[in-house]
Amino acid sequence: MVVLNKIYTRGGDAGDTALGNGDRVAKNAARVSAYGTSDELNAFVGVARLQAPEDTDAALARIQNDLFDLGADLCRPDMDRDAEAEYPPLRMVQSQVDRLETEIDAMNAGLSPLRSFVLPGGSALAAHLHVCRTVARRAERLAVELAAAEPVNPIAVKYLNRLSDWFFVAARAANDGGAGDVLWVPGANR
Repeated sequence: MVVLNKIYTRGGDAGDTALGNGDRVAKNAARVSAYGTSDELNAFVGVARLQAPEDTDAALARIQNDLFDLGADLCRPDMDRDAEAEYPPLRMVQSQVDRLETEIDAMNAGLSPLRSFVLPGGSALAAHLHVCRTVARRAERLAVELAAAEPVNPIAVKYLNRLSDWFFVAARAANDGGAGDVLWVPGANR
């Protein structure tokens, strides 16, 4: 149970922060950048939800919850000591990735195949979902960078990879099933 009754603690005034296991690290540490970017993504998802119809809004609400799970996973560096922890850390699991894949397949079934790259835009919702896609890709890059230096749950990285795909397909669906996609025309302005 999380209890937040005092928002500022002054604990980070010197430029460090506490991880989920209590260790203190610099606020610009790779781990903090990775879970901080997943939090940024969560905020963009919240903006996208303002434009979303009911079914997409429900899917985005699930994703927002998953992103908090992801942040909880990434803020715990001691994966090898999970079994010893007083409170078992929350880790991303394969079923979260599987759900995204199922939803991608369902959305993609109604879309015509692409014959060009898609430019971000079209409807307001699609534009917001493309922003989410690019921030998800950045979060993935940061998680991969972190994983090169420290242990990271591989499912967390896989989730971010699939999530950016989800946002891409959802953006196409939001563009009138792809009919409103803005297609790239190579060299159009030469």
